[in-house]
Amino acid sequence: MNILFLTENFPPETNAAATRVYERACYWVKWGHEVTVITCVPNFPRGRVFPSYRNRWYQTEEMTGIRVVRVKTLIAPNRAVFLRTLDFLSFFLTGFVAGLFQPRPDVIAATSPQFFAAVAGWAVAGMRRVPFVFELGDLWPASIAAVGAIHDNILLKWMEAVEMFLYRRSASVVALTAAFKRNLTQRGITADKIAVVINGVDLSRYGPRSPNEKLAERWGLSGRFVVGYIGTHGMAHGLRNVLDAADRLRHEENLRFILVGSGAERVPLMAEAKHRRLDNVIFIPPQPKESMPEVWSLCDVALVHLRNSPVFKEVIPSKMFEAMGMGLPLLLAAPRGEAADILERDGAGLWVSAEDPDALAASVLNLMRDFETRESLTQRSLAAAPLHTRERQARRMMEVLDLVTVGRGSEVGVLVPA
Repeated sequence: MNILFLTENFPPETNAAATRVYERACYWVKWGHEVTVITCVPNFPRGRVFPSYRNRWYQTEEMTGIRVVRVKTLIAPNRAVFLRTLDFLSFFLTGFVAGLFQPRPDVIAATSPQFFAAVAGWAVAGMRRVPFVFELGDLWPASIAAVGAIHDNILLKWMEAVEMFLYRRSASVVALTAAFKRNLTQRGITADKIAVVINGVDLSRYGPRSPNEKLAERWGLSGRFVVGYIGTHGMAHGLRNVLDAADRLRHEENLRFILVGSGAERVPLMAEAKHRRLDNVIFIPPQPKESMPEVWSLCDVALVHLRNSPVFKEVIPSKMFEAMGMGLPLLLAAPRGEAADILERDGAGLWVSAEDPDALAASVLNLMRDFETRESLTQRSLAAAPLHTRERQARRMMEVLDLVTVGRGSEVGVLVPA
């Protein structure tokens, strides 16, 4: 099968969408399929083009057998909504044009966020007369409204109208969570055309290992109990709550929180931690994707954190599964929802209510002091990892693509198991 996939984020970027699309496509290539990915030059989330890349109109490269087409876009940091929207629109235009000149695919897919990539995918599919699959990675624009980045106005209503148009006009929708599917069916989208394919972890890359002593020494973590948050520091993640919890635990000499990554909130968080003299919070810069297992190895507990908003009940952060692959106990601080259900079903960690610093601090202290509980969660976390592999996800996504290409996209919700 010849697959054309549109996504604004792709390696060497390390966010969830980039990792998901890339690791899945690697399996498709391994299984004999041809995959072309249309994306932009890597710049997320700082809005700066990565070293060795240039923001050209059109350039190609090969990455693990995947043909990668990079197009020119407006480069903007992940904070100013207006500039980011222009960034998204520019990818819609250049990605659409590039899609018209690729070898004719059997199927076209695109992922959100952001959904203008999906608009481009749908438009190219219409012009090339091939089926289109919309992978729903986030309820955008609802998620940006939830963090106050955009308010209920004409622009938001227009975005929601486009969102619903895409759901209706796609051959099928692949939702990353069962909650996303419920949301769509409640809004009138036929359940039979929606398959649920949740996130996963590539176990060929992630697995238990001893702490990287060089990194531990570099960041002053040797001999410390480390609670690690690894991922985007954005408006959706509510990481000021972590600073509040760290403040309550500043007397615990052996405890360190590490925040690894970048994002719109990183600089303000660093400034606040410095102002509050939180020496137990260590900010580590973003690391290359290939280094992430070594970074995870520094942690005794994996922290997964989301802002307290009903929208985020429907989110399953992909870092949960990376932590399971590493054999780490998880501490999930988020609205009660599907992620907490998975965590408790697998017995892989503890859940605490979102943006409750007292509850977070108490759970951290409990995990630090109770070795038996921590060891039990560690073993269950590792045992659960094979249930959430990237290979399994890739096979289920391929089942959707196979059905769509033979005109059975309206049956994926029945024929592809969740």
